[in-house]
Amino acid sequence: MYQTTSDSPASGSPSAPPLLHAEGVSNEEFRAALARLAAGVVLVTAHDPDAGARGEDVGMTATAFVSVSLEPPLVLVSLREGSRMDDLLAEQPHWGVSLLAENQRHIAGRFAMKGRVSDRLLFADVPHTPGPLTGAPLIGGALATLECRTEQRVPAGDHTLVIGRVLAADLTPADDGPLTYFRGKYRRLG
Repeated sequence: MYQTTSDSPASGSPSAPPLLHAEGVSNEEFRAALARLAAGVVLVTAHDPDAGARGEDVGMTATAFVSVSLEPPLVLVSLREGSRMDDLLAEQPHWGVSLLAENQRHIAGRFAMKGRVSDRLLFADVPHTPGPLTGAPLIGGALATLECRTEQRVPAGDHTLVIGRVLAADLTPADDGPLTYFRGKYRRLG
């Protein structure tokens, strides 16, 4: 038996019924509910030393990023299982996080693209510097940047929760507010 929602078309071509889990919530309902939770937007980065002669910088936009602990300083990011970043951080323990400012929407959109072959061109005109402790690219103009080392990886459904110890934090003198994500769109506070 399949549940339908009020968003279902009353007529038209038949579509596949929503996928229901044993507990009864569909993927669509779950996504729609969590789209109502505003989240900060970060760029998670790492340097892949095994990609080519000089290696390759890799980045991905994330909204599932939180602080976990003050003592020791820990953060958590949720990565889609089998994604390039998940695979890289399974091998490379050092990574960076740039907390994006509201004027960096274009950077968030660029690194959220699916199906890209290489990240090399994505970094081409984005101001960044390698982190002194991790070598991970840190984005210029971000509200803050963190350099992290993986402490633990936890499988969770179709994602991997990566818990990282914060090795360094840099607060940039930015007057902008944070970039947020709400109801499927990048937004500004206020």
